[in-house]
Order: sequence, then structure tokens, then C-alpha cells
Amino acid sequence: MVCGSPLQYLEQAQSLSCTYCKKTELGHIRCPNGHYICETCHNKGAMKTIEDIAYSTASKDPIEISELMMSYPGLTMLGCQHAYIAGGALMAALKNEGSKGMSNTDIAEVFNRTRKQAHGGYCGLTGVCGIAPAIGACIAVLTGSKCGKDEEQRITMEAVTRVARAITELTGPSCCKAYVRISLQTAVKFLKEKFDIALPIKDIVIKCEHSGKHPHGCRETKCPFFEIEGGVRTMSLNPMEKYDEFFSMTYLQGAMDIKTKHLVALGASLGAGCQP
Repeated sequence: MVCGSPLQYLEQAQSLSCTYCKKTELGHIRCPNGHYICETCHNKGAMKTIEDIAYSTASKDPIEISELMMSYPGLTMLGCQHAYIAGGALMAALKNEGSKGMSNTDIAEVFNRTRKQAHGGYCGLTGVCGIAPAIGACIAVLTGSKCGKDEEQRITMEAVTRVARAITELTGPSCCKAYVRISLQTAVKFLKEKFDIALPIKDIVIKCEHSGKHPHGCRETKCPFFEIEGGVRTMSLNPMEKYDEFFSMTYLQGAMDIKTKHLVALGASLGAGCQP
């Protein structure tokens, strides 16, 4: 997010200094010109949007909520912001469904727990995508799972195992947006099976509009969300279209204020950024 150069993914951690806040830490992702951005600075703009939507939406459909979050034009193609999207969308839907008494405090708790285990590039370094523990945090908050608990912890681990397996089937190369979609679909089925919680998912075909932005190459027809029209890959020519469409809906209170605020921030940052 500094100079536009392709990123380097390191096999061994190096001491790197954040270009923005100057904090020095061990990191695995940098650009060839020496630029490095810490997790806090990398997530800052998108996280405000994700939080605003999670706390404000009245939708009970986690897929709908996540697609709204992912349509924000300041969101990077890849990155652990997607773990917060998956966890935030699922918890927001559970809060709005109402049967388990979830609240914005519970959503904030999921964000806090996700922060402990979702780190950029660690899907390749440890084999664990941050979306899996994000969904696990949702189930843990729902059940009251913690160390020392019995069935609650087993159920939470089972949910994470199913999500991890679903993500594995879509790997090669990684795609955070596909992982969000398949994880939420898996979580909704799990919630119905284990708790008889029926979250409404609209009967729509998800057509990904981000294929051309994947820095490692989209899986294209290997991905169930890849959009093909007449045998030719198609994608949105205007990335603002979906953002405008979603923010015109009435289920997000104060949407235009949120949109305006983030578009101003986006405009201020145009021209600055290593591509993720």
C-alpha cells in the first residue's frame, strides 16, 4: 500500500519497520523496495467499515452482510480483514436473528479474539487461515466455550474443523474472498444442525467480481464463485457499482454517512499503496 510493487512473501521472518507508524517487528510480507506495513496500519481503514456494518446492519443473512463488507473499495484483495468480515457477518446475523440474545458486545468480543489469531500470510506459513478461528470465536461466544469446558469446546472445535476443511478444498492459490463465502455457508449449515438456528440465506448465485485483482492468479473455473458468461470470464468494470448498490439499501442505518466518510478517506489515499 505504498508504491504499487508486487509483494514478497518471506519463508523466514525478518525485522521490518512499518512505513506508516515506524513500529519495528518480525514480519513475513514486504515489497522489494523495502516497504512494510504492520497489521494495525494495514487493517485500519477497512476495519472501521467492517465494524460499522457489523454493528449497524439489520440483515439476518450473513452472506449478504459479508458481500456488503467486501464491496468496500478500500478493502485489499487478500488479507486478514476477511477474517473479521467472516466473524463479524456471522455474529451480526446471529444478533439480528435474536434467538440467542447476541449483542454488539458479543460482536466486539469476536473481533478481539480474531485479532489474536488472524495474521497476514499465516495461511501459507502455518496452514491455518484466520477465518477458521474467526468462525470458531463466534461459536465459542455462542456456547460459552473456554478452557475447561466439555461439550462447548468440542462443538467449537468441530465447527473450526469443518470450516478449515471447506477452505482447504478451495485452496490453490489462496483466495480470502472465496474463503469467506464457503466458511459462512459451512457455518450456517452447522448452526442449523447443532442449534436449530436458521439464518436466512437468499437463494442467489454468488458471482465474484474480484477475479482480475488476484495477485497470485485466480483459480477461475475451479472456484464455485467464478463468474462465466458465454464461456468468457466477466468482471465488474466499475468496482464502485456494488458498493453503491448495497449502500442504497435501507437495512443499514446511517449508510450514506458511513459511505461518505470512507470515500473521503479513500480519496485521500489514492495513488499510495503496494498492491496486496
